[in-house]
Amino acid sequence: MFRKLLSITVVAVLSLSASADDVKPSFADYAATLKQEALSKGYTTELVDAVFASLTFHERIVSADKSQPEFVETLSTYLPKRVSETRIKMARERYQQYLPELKIIGEKYGVQPRFIVALWGLESSFGRIMGGYSVPSALATLAYEGRRETFFKAEFFHALDILAQGHIVLDDMKGSWAGAMGQSQFMPSSFMAYAQDGDGDGKKDIWTNQLDVFASVANYLKQQGWDSNKTWGREVLLPKAFDSSHAIARGSLARGEWLGRWAQSERSLADWQALGVKRLNNTALPKRDLTAALILPDGEGGRAFLAYDNYKALMHWNRSYYFVTSVGYLADLIVAAEQ
Repeated sequence: MFRKLLSITVVAVLSLSASADDVKPSFADYAATLKQEALSKGYTTELVDAVFASLTFHERIVSADKSQPEFVETLSTYLPKRVSETRIKMARERYQQYLPELKIIGEKYGVQPRFIVALWGLESSFGRIMGGYSVPSALATLAYEGRRETFFKAEFFHALDILAQGHIVLDDMKGSWAGAMGQSQFMPSSFMAYAQDGDGDGKKDIWTNQLDVFASVANYLKQQGWDSNKTWGREVLLPKAFDSSHAIARGSLARGEWLGRWAQSERSLADWQALGVKRLNNTALPKRDLTAALILPDGEGGRAFLAYDNYKALMHWNRSYYFVTSVGYLADLIVAAEQ
C-alpha cells in the first residue's frame, strides 16, 4: 500500500512539474528574452531600450490572426469590391497626377506605370489606409503568440534593421496588425529586400514619400522578373467540354510547387488557339510569340484567364488568383480611356 501511495505521489509530482514547464511565459518575460537576443545581435542599447520600452501586447492582433474570416467568395463577387468605380476613378487621377515621375521610374526599373499605381491603390488605397499599429509591437505580439514564431521574430529583427538604418523613426513606424508597412504594405523582410530611395534623399520612406513607394514597388516586380514588353494576361473563353487538366491545378502550394504546375500548363498562344481558346469577344487569340498558362480562379466552370510571365511576378507579391487578377484589371482600366 505504501509503495502504491509513493508511486501515485511521484507521478503527481512529475505531472505538476511537467505542467509548470509547459506554462507560457508572460509577454513581459518573452519581451525581456527577446531584448537580450536583440542586444546580442549588436543593435545599439539606445535603439533597443527605445523599442522595448514601446512594446505593447495587442490581444486584438492575436484574435485577428487566429480568426481570419473565411469568405465564400467568387471572382465575380470579389472584383467589384476591389476594383470599384471609386477606386478606378482615383487610380486614373493618381496616374495622371504622377505620370512624369512614374514614367522616369518605370523606365528605370522596366515596369509599366499603370501596374505600379494599381498595386499602390489595392494595397493601401493610395496611401490612405496603411494601418495604425506599431510595427514592432505587432510583430512581437505575433511572435509571442507562437503559431509562426520563427517567421515573426525574423520580421521583428528586420524592423529593428530598418530603424537602425534611419529610414523611419519608431513613432512613425506604423502598419497593419500583421506588420505590413507603408503605402506598399511591405513586410519588413520585403522592405529590406526591395525598398528603394526614389528621390535620392538617403532614406527609403514607403510611408510618406510617393517616389520611394513607386520605386520600391517597381523594384519588387523587376527583381521577380517583370517584362515591360508584356502585360499580365487576359480573360478568355473556353470551348464546351474543355479539358480542365490543361489549367494549373488549384490548391494551396509552396511557390516552387506552384511554378512546377505553371510549367505543366504553359503553352504558346497558337497552341491554346488550337485547343479552342478564344478572346472574351469570341475572336481569335493574338498572333504573338507568347506563352501563357491557364488559370481558373474558381475552378472548372468558372472564369478563365491566360496568364503571361508577369503574372508569376504578381503571384510572388501575393499568392492569390483573386488579388493578382484585381491588379491586372485595375491596371488595364487605368489606361482604358487612352486606348
